Amino acid sequence: MCVLERHITWLDYGNKYGVHNYIVIYFRRNYQNGKQMVYMFSEGDMTMRNLLGGKGANLAEMTSIGLPVPQGFTITTEACTQYYEDGRKINDEIMAQAMEGVKKMEEINGKKFGDLKNPLLVSVRSGARASMPGMMDTILNLGLNDEVVAAMIAGNPDPAFERFVYDSYRRFIQMFSDVVMEVGKKYFEQLIDKMKEERGVKFDIDLTAADLKELAEQFKAEYKNQLGTDFPSDPVEQLKLAIEAVFRSWDNPRANVYRRDNDIPYSWGTAVNVMPMVFGNLNNESGTGVAFTRDPATGENKLMGEFLINAQGEDVVAGVRTPMPIAQMEQEFPEAYAEFLKVCETLENHYHDMQDMEFTVENKKLYMLQCRNGKENSSSCIKDRFATLLMKDIRQRKKQY
Repeated sequence: MCVLERHITWLDYGNKYGVHNYIVIYFRRNYQNGKQMVYMFSEGDMTMRNLLGGKGANLAEMTSIGLPVPQGFTITTEACTQYYEDGRKINDEIMAQAMEGVKKMEEINGKKFGDLKNPLLVSVRSGARASMPGMMDTILNLGLNDEVVAAMIAGNPDPAFERFVYDSYRRFIQMFSDVVMEVGKKYFEQLIDKMKEERGVKFDIDLTAADLKELAEQFKAEYKNQLGTDFPSDPVEQLKLAIEAVFRSWDNPRANVYRRDNDIPYSWGTAVNVMPMVFGNLNNESGTGVAFTRDPATGENKLMGEFLINAQGEDVVAGVRTPMPIAQMEQEFPEAYAEFLKVCETLENHYHDMQDMEFTVENKKLYMLQCRNGKENSSSCIKDRFATLLMKDIRQRKKQY
């Protein structure tokens, strides 16, 4: 399909979700300057780190070597630079390219962004070329609103599914309020703690669907109380605000101090990664985890990490529940664990370095959400680098003979 045909088909989508202007302006402007600001994961690789950021480049690289990555897109660091040049605004061209990326995600996943029957929900993550503290936290479950929630529940009468939907909704409201709109998470945590105390339960997972539904309403009320406006219900508006928040986080005080102390140029900017949601909190056949391909303290070739069933996002490291050692995942999800071991081997062989990974299991199926070269202490790092160089030398000698 040619460029013109692609954008003609896009006009209907734009009209439906109120983004007609984005598409028309993109149609007029983008191919005049020829600058691509959005890359699908399938279009990139690890050599594009400066453009896609570390996280985006690694997601693209994992895609290129056939690992199970939810297929999304990266908005480039150049778009971040443009955001600041335009007076801290996302111009219509960038937003239109992002919405075309959404369209491609819809085609890949067979779901529609903002649709009531089969909605596509997404995560939004920052990703500079250098790992930096102070950058924006992840936003999960973006695309939910009251109508989407009601339609999802109506389409699946299972009470456990209803609980999952409201759990995802209250998480999204809290994350969006905190990360995007800068309403402190403490306000929402206080509401959660109060609810658990009233219900006589210890963990979030013990709250019922009715509890979580009530909590979502309380969260929206707190949002309005703090900001004086209703929680945004339009998925396109939610996405635009989230992208802006990622770009804005590049210039927050903590990030600026870190850049100054580590000689990281302000001009680098950060990328934005948008990908379809996979749900570790869907049921007891799902979960989320973090792992290293070897012991980061000693360099021993031994899988290290933690895993939590029926959980999402930061649950593993947030201390709300005690996670299980990664080895126990083999008993819970043997097929996913076996695949994960193969992924670990593939990544180490590919990057020639210890890997720090994030992953999710949904209905016993493994999905990789992130990989990066891990950090070890100096002695183990030296041993591991020596082993890597030795193996490279052996392979080269074999080729010579």
